[in-house]
Amino acid sequence: MTELIAEHIANAAQYAHFWGFFLIFFFMTVESSFIPFPSEVVMIPAGFLAYRGELTFGNVWIDCPVAILVGVAGSLAGAFVNYYLSLYLGRAALHKYGKYFFLKEETLDRAEEVFREYGDLATFVCRLLPAIRQLISIPAGLSKMNLGRFTLFTGLGAGIWVIILTLIGVYFGHLAGDMTYVDMVHKGKDLIADNYIWILVGLVVFTVAYLWVHKRIMKRKNA
Repeated sequence: MTELIAEHIANAAQYAHFWGFFLIFFFMTVESSFIPFPSEVVMIPAGFLAYRGELTFGNVWIDCPVAILVGVAGSLAGAFVNYYLSLYLGRAALHKYGKYFFLKEETLDRAEEVFREYGDLATFVCRLLPAIRQLISIPAGLSKMNLGRFTLFTGLGAGIWVIILTLIGVYFGHLAGDMTYVDMVHKGKDLIADNYIWILVGLVVFTVAYLWVHKRIMKRKNA
């Protein structure tokens, strides 16, 4: 599946000067919605093309930040799709028809359970976790989470993930050579897997700090 998508992305790369940012936005919107789609096949090539001067502006210092902003915007757009679908359809409809959109009932239940327990924190942290990254927007909609807070925490989490993938692409562009898009995606996924422990450590530190601050604030309010 990943290889097939990467091959199509490679074919589309010849139009990157004109359509590059639109394609980044479109595919990241798809990735962030309920449709299974690996973000690695979008943002890693985006960083690669930006470094090689093959995006719209032909300058890595412009193309790279713009690609990141467009990638985050696409992630938010896809998250809004899930948010509003769950907001208007409700729990019963999602449980009944979710299976037709690759949303298993037990997966929805787990996502909602995590969200009920941790709220805003879950919205941010889960954007950096595989499998549940897209689904966390669904319980946010079901619980009618404040849209401003939802946008903020989703944007922060998605932003970190997009930056990581884009910088991996820049790194591969720096290596040069005749690396294919499929090889690039697989090497990028391996690089993330080998160093994912640091992302987890960062999430643990952030979570502990967040809970500590939250606890202090609640104590002051109670006092």
